[in-house]
This record gives sequence, C-alpha cells and structure tokens, in this order.
Amino acid sequence: MSNPAHEPFDVAVVGAGVVGCAVARHLTLAGLRCALLEARADVGSGTSKANTAILHTGFDATPGSVEARLVARGYQLLSAWAPLAGVSVEETDAVLVAWDDEQASTLPRLAEKSRSNGHHDVEILDASSVRDAEPHLGPGLAGGMLVRGEHIIDPWSTPIGFAREAVTAGCALLTRFEVAEVAIDSDTTTLRSTDGRGVRARYVVNAAGLHGDTLHRMMGFAGFTIRPRRGELIVFDKFARGLLSRTILPVPTSHTKGVLVAPTVFGNVMLGPTADDIDDRTATGTTVDGLASLLERGRRILPRLLDEEVTATYAGLRTATEHSDYQLSADAGSRYVCLGGIRSTGLTASMALGEECAAMLAGIGLQMPMTLGAPTAVAPAARMSPLGDVSRRPWQDGDRIVCHCERATAEEIVAAVTGPVPAHDLDGVRRRTRAMNGRCQGFGCTAGVCATAATATGTEPAAWLHAPEAGSR
Repeated sequence: MSNPAHEPFDVAVVGAGVVGCAVARHLTLAGLRCALLEARADVGSGTSKANTAILHTGFDATPGSVEARLVARGYQLLSAWAPLAGVSVEETDAVLVAWDDEQASTLPRLAEKSRSNGHHDVEILDASSVRDAEPHLGPGLAGGMLVRGEHIIDPWSTPIGFAREAVTAGCALLTRFEVAEVAIDSDTTTLRSTDGRGVRARYVVNAAGLHGDTLHRMMGFAGFTIRPRRGELIVFDKFARGLLSRTILPVPTSHTKGVLVAPTVFGNVMLGPTADDIDDRTATGTTVDGLASLLERGRRILPRLLDEEVTATYAGLRTATEHSDYQLSADAGSRYVCLGGIRSTGLTASMALGEECAAMLAGIGLQMPMTLGAPTAVAPAARMSPLGDVSRRPWQDGDRIVCHCERATAEEIVAAVTGPVPAHDLDGVRRRTRAMNGRCQGFGCTAGVCATAATATGTEPAAWLHAPEAGSR
C-alpha cells in the first residue's frame, strides 16, 4: 500500500516490468516521490520474465532510430550496473550464421549496419571459420559474422534488482493495481484500480507494456496499437550446454530477429522464439505447431540438440506495434510520458529508458531534485545473490540446499520471501532463486520450498502451494 503522506506523488509509473522498474529506480534515486503500479502480483512477471535474455549490443538495430540509440546507451549502463547489483552476465559473444549464399551476401551490409550503430567489433567469417568456432552446427553453412560483446544476462533478477533499489530508496510499490480509470485535474492525475484503490500523482509515466496502448487512450491519446507477437521457446537440459560456446543468431528479417540457439546464464540451452502476431493479450501458452516449428529449425541449426532432454517450454508476448521503432512521447498539458512499443530489446535499453524518461519529464516541467549520473555513482543498498552458473552461489559456501536440480538454498528462499520486494507465490520464488526450475520442475523440492517459505513468513505451507501465481490477474 502507498503511504498517504507521500500523496500526491511526484510521479506514478504504471507497469512494473523491466522498463517500469528501471524508470522508478532512476526517478526515486534522483529524489522524486514515486509510486510504481503493477496489475499483477509481482514485478517483472509479465513480458519481462519470458524473453531471450540477450544483452544486446544493438548491432542490428535500425541506424538513427530511437531504439538504436537507447539500446547502445542501455548496454553501457546495464553492463556496469549488473555486477554491482548481483545480476549475472556471461560474456559469450554471438555468431550470426548464414545458411545459403543469399544470406551470406547480406553479411557485409549487416557489418556496415553494426558500424553505423557504433558497434565496430564484428568480423565476417567464411564457412570454415564458422565451423571451427561452433563445430556442432548443422550442414550447409555459407558463412557468418562474429559479434563480440553480444552477451547473455539474467532476465529475472534485473527488474527485481531495479525494484529493490527503488523501494529501498522510498518508492511505493502497489501490486494488483490494474488501472481502470484516469481522472486528470489541473495539477494532479488520479489513477483508480479495478478494486477501487486510488493514487494521485503530479505526473504519470506509461510503462504498461502489452497494455500501453490502452492506458495511452485512457490518457486521451492515440498513435499506436499493440498487437501481441507471441514467441515460444524451448529450454533444454544443462547437458546440452557443451554443444555451443556462443549465441547462434540467424540472419534477421524485417519481421523478426528469427530463431536463435543460446546458452543461458543458468547453464541451459534455449531454442526460439517463434514470431506469431495474435490478438489475445493473455495467450502465453505454447502451441503444438509452434513447438514443432522450433524443433524443425533446431534440427537444422544444431542437430545434436534434439538428442537432449527438454527441461521446459514457455511463451512470451512482445509489444509489437504498427511502427518499427519505440513509441515515446510526452505531453505537458496532461503531465504525461508514454514509453510504448518497447520490444524485445527493452531489457537492454531499460536503464537508458530511465534516463530518457527523466529527461522527457524535465522537458514538460518536472523539476529534478538531483541529477543521477552513472550507475556506479549510486551503489545498490543490498546486493542480490547472483543466480548464474558462472557466479559463486550460496550452496558453494555450505548453505543448505533445498532444490538440488538448481542448487537453490534455504537462505536464498528466505531472502526471496522476506526481502525489500518479496515473493508472494511460487512463481516469484522461482524467479528469485531458480528453485523448481530444474530437470524435475519442482517434483522433488516443492514441498521443501513451501515449508521454508512458510517458516520464514509465519504462514502455512499449503498457502504457498495454492497461492495464485503472479501471472494471474
């Protein structure tokens, strides 16, 4: 709940995905009184939890676009902040693979595009060099391009880390706050949720992701419509990790970056995503056709991958619009900033979007108490425990293991349910600890996780077992 003494807030940020959390962090650390409103039960539990977890260099962005500028800046900021906050980054690089002569002929243009975006560390490779770099690739290689600096990151801890810093600095976090009504007065805007709660703020920031166009219209504006683009993915067992050293990228098209095969910081291998435009903004389930399509493409890219066990499948919805770029706008009259159409690159661009939003708010009249410099200027109040396999984790120091597949400890589970932005259900515990995400998918550890969480919070284990997941609305 918000603190009435804080109202009216300086800024209400609607949407606690990775972008909204980054914005709330930036504004709160700059000295503003902020409220972060989220329709779901937890931060980062929508689109942000179901992405490809790539720390993008922006090499393939459209030169001169807002996205290209913010991805490049966000890459710098996030690369510096993550190790301070305990967010795992694994430096893998990527290789873009051409599978025929037509695709190979586009590589020089893609290399020049990368240089136009300020990323010069690319190298065109012949087919033999690509094979030497990734010997398990399928037959028929025609060439490739090495993209140094294209790394992988923990996508779950990033928004949680942003939210922890924001809340610790005084931001009010209100969950299950689905905006149903907007009333704009002369000096404040009241946002009212479906359950009747209200929040007053001088300025409003729209970071509502898949529902960004809905809030944009509630604020009195048009200009873009979100049609969700569903991306289905398959996660393979950790035994598959030795099949590749880098992220294997396809030659991108105008519609999608295509299906990739990538290691994860958790030690798995991921295949996907698909790219299907749909109308249902809640359709986050996988499909028979989608998974079959991925397996067919995976057999072409990395044939031996299909011999490995599948740990999990999932789907995410990207905020695709009719425009090819982010949809950012600000209006002084309604004291409103819109951060719309933030696509899959939003994870990388998130901290730059925090900076951009602050500048946009200042441009429409909001005075900043202080200027927030580089992320290293404000050290995290409490560093999180890294979840990546390349990081040292608590089990290595003798902490009691509860989930043996992922080596998640009791201490990590306790921290997850009692921290500044605590988990309230098993989905939240998963994303904070990796518990129940391994090969057995919780079969062997769910009871122990529930018992540990219950003891730490003074509740009953059954309350955790039957709690509605953060994705429910």
